[in-house]
Amino acid sequence: MIEWLDGGVTAPMGFEAAGAAAGIKYHGRMDMALVYSKAPCVTAGTFTRNVVKAAPVLWDRELVEGGTPGHAVIVNSGIANACTGSEGLEACCITAEAAAAALNIPVDSVYIGSTGVIGMQIPTDRITAGIKLLAESKSASQEAGTLASKAIMTTDTVNKEIACRVQLGGKTVTIGGMCKGSGMIHPNMGTMLCYITTDAAVSQALLQKALSEIVEDTFNMISVDGDTSTNDTLLVLANSLAGNACICEENEDYQILHDALYAICLNLCQRMAADGEGASRLIECRVEGADTKEHAKILAKSVICSNLTKAAVFGKDANWGRVLCALGYSGVDFDPQLVDLFFEAGDESLLIFTDGSAADYSEEKATELLSGDKVVIRAVMHQGKESASAWGCDLTYDYVKINADYRS
Repeated sequence: MIEWLDGGVTAPMGFEAAGAAAGIKYHGRMDMALVYSKAPCVTAGTFTRNVVKAAPVLWDRELVEGGTPGHAVIVNSGIANACTGSEGLEACCITAEAAAAALNIPVDSVYIGSTGVIGMQIPTDRITAGIKLLAESKSASQEAGTLASKAIMTTDTVNKEIACRVQLGGKTVTIGGMCKGSGMIHPNMGTMLCYITTDAAVSQALLQKALSEIVEDTFNMISVDGDTSTNDTLLVLANSLAGNACICEENEDYQILHDALYAICLNLCQRMAADGEGASRLIECRVEGADTKEHAKILAKSVICSNLTKAAVFGKDANWGRVLCALGYSGVDFDPQLVDLFFEAGDESLLIFTDGSAADYSEEKATELLSGDKVVIRAVMHQGKESASAWGCDLTYDYVKINADYRS
């Protein structure tokens, strides 16, 4: 059973965090974060599938693939350190060396994250000064974790953090997480930046297996604007301090940990979708009765990625034709005569399309259902027994305003 907790990355034993204002790009706000473990961590990760990868992605991916234990993550916001050539990679080395010296840990145990404007070089003097501030102020307090989650924000309107605990072999195991992401979010790996900590004892191979599976049904099922970032990174650090017997096979404890990690990722990815740039409401598309799981996922993502559907939700316009159109161009073959479409909010459900044409529904009721903080579009295909969900947000005037002025 999963017990939800307040807090984030500092909730598990042995983890500390900090946020600091280093003046990387922003002024008068925090723009650097630290996540630190007192004990070395088994580390798993997933990264952007964009061919253009930021320097920190290349750095972290090499460490994860090499099975190198992790001790710390240094993250900056404001500058992405992407498309920065050899100088960008050198900035990663300088960052890791400075963190290693300040925290008394190996250089290759330092993971790095960056988010912000592409093409700008990292001011390494400010990074190294920021690392000293982070090392001096790091704490295991809930407040420290919250500060870290705020320091990694760019166009996010709210910080995103979550924690829970489960029982593994009679030991209490805790998982905490934080993420940032509001724009350049599309299901092609996952997320913008997400860091998850746990005091569970688990093998690197099984942690990576669980994470790779979970990402497919969580972060890979969200889209804000159809753009896959150069910096997408999701890291999970496990330091074994809970004292549970190490999970080295796919047993009951593995499944419990898997389910808890899934719940954490699901919560964070939905909050990321809801906080899309300029968004006023979260959209969930549930596809039921598909012939295969893969087809259900393709159909759900097609609706979530439809700009016309997103704009209709923003306008509270029950334009179900846009939903059916998005299903139709998804590439999945189905019989439109069999499809039932519903708009839902809370416990209320409204049939809007059935038997190949519009249902007899109230436009006023449909507008009401489209006016809440969360709108569910449910598509019942009547082709099989498989289902999937995807998440996104409406498309508003503010999205254009935010991205027209992003560099200024």
